[in-house]
Amino acid sequence: MNTVITTKNITKTYGKKEVAVHALRGVDLTIQKGEFTAVVGPSGSGKTTLMNCITGIDSPTSGKVCIHGVDVSAMSSRELSLFRRDNIGFVFQAYNLIPVLTVAENVEYIMLLQGVDKATRQERVARILAEVGLAGYEKRVPAKLSGGQQQRVAIARAMASRPQIIIADEPTANLDSKTGAALLDMMQSLNAEEDMTFLFSTHDPRIMERARRTVVIRDGMIDSDTEEGGSRAVG
Repeated sequence: MNTVITTKNITKTYGKKEVAVHALRGVDLTIQKGEFTAVVGPSGSGKTTLMNCITGIDSPTSGKVCIHGVDVSAMSSRELSLFRRDNIGFVFQAYNLIPVLTVAENVEYIMLLQGVDKATRQERVARILAEVGLAGYEKRVPAKLSGGQQQRVAIARAMASRPQIIIADEPTANLDSKTGAALLDMMQSLNAEEDMTFLFSTHDPRIMERARRTVVIRDGMIDSDTEEGGSRAVG
């Protein structure tokens, strides 16, 4: 198996002494290439903190995070930014679209930074916007879109550059059931056809039903780790 993500005994503590909040308490997690994995747990369990530490948006208090064998927790801000650009696609619950750019410009933004040629960018943008049901919206800015439409743009942006890993924090939270199902179909196709790795943080039973592995976090620790056909050892 080809390991793409490894966390080694990572902890994350906010605050100090009597006001300290222990968001993560020694999490060991290994994700193999091509997995379609859901990280689930109650609000405040540490799901989003774990995702932020994996992607380098936040730094663990202790422990190590490796992606493709590279210790991202030891990178400088610039090194990390370039590494993420070329290896990871993000889908945030808060969309994080660039408000002054159009839909098409938001979707092609990462490809532009990567130096992808104009013809390829335009072809990918047109195809993926059609797949997420936003053909014809290319010239609109985010403020002229509904929440569900903005989330579809965010998902299109994350997948357009064909990263090896997609990290998605509640990607279907603002979508109706039909749109959510269509996007999950698209993600599963990319997973199956291109061996793209998907790691979700979610409360959505639609994602949990499709996930081939479910990791449950409680109180900052992995409570269970279940794959199709059985469970993994925890701890």
